[in-house]
Amino acid sequence: MLDWLKYINKEHPEFWKNYLSKFGEKSSRYVILSTETSGLSPLKDVILSLGAFAVVDDSILIGDSFEVTLLQYKFFHDNGLMNEFMVESKMKKTSESDAIESFIHFIDNAILVGHHVNFDVEIINVALERLQCGRLKNEALDVDVMHRKLNDISEKQFSLDELCTIYNVPMSDRNSAADDAYKTALLFLKLKSRLGIK
Repeated sequence: MLDWLKYINKEHPEFWKNYLSKFGEKSSRYVILSTETSGLSPLKDVILSLGAFAVVDDSILIGDSFEVTLLQYKFFHDNGLMNEFMVESKMKKTSESDAIESFIHFIDNAILVGHHVNFDVEIINVALERLQCGRLKNEALDVDVMHRKLNDISEKQFSLDELCTIYNVPMSDRNSAADDAYKTALLFLKLKSRLGIK
């Protein structure tokens, strides 16, 4: 049998089939996400925590949010790494498979928004491959790209802190995926308004 035929006929998990069925119509819901990862390589590194907030009708829905810390002890043991966040975090830790499945249920067909969101999407896609799933189908927007488009800047990329300073978004001392997702959500609302995005 041809390799591509095996891929097409591959049996996906139920949660993935359910996710794929949601893309019949465009969503009016945005999901602003942030990942904390063990490094900057989607292929070699893993997600340590994930935070996200939904935005609907120009409002951040605090009750429609997602936060999870992932169990990645095997990764750290195999690579001889240790991470203070993993040791000190009081949050219950979840397996990667359970965390990714829950996140897929949370996002549905929403438009994903992040700071340098392509990296977040790619590292989630690699985790999905480990679960015998396909790649995310959601549209994605990047607040850095939105800022550069608004100001006609092509040469420079901006950090999340730089964007928060430019748009007067308050920054906290805490540094977590959920905090970064919330700051990104505030940035997104300001940029969305200035760019005239519905």
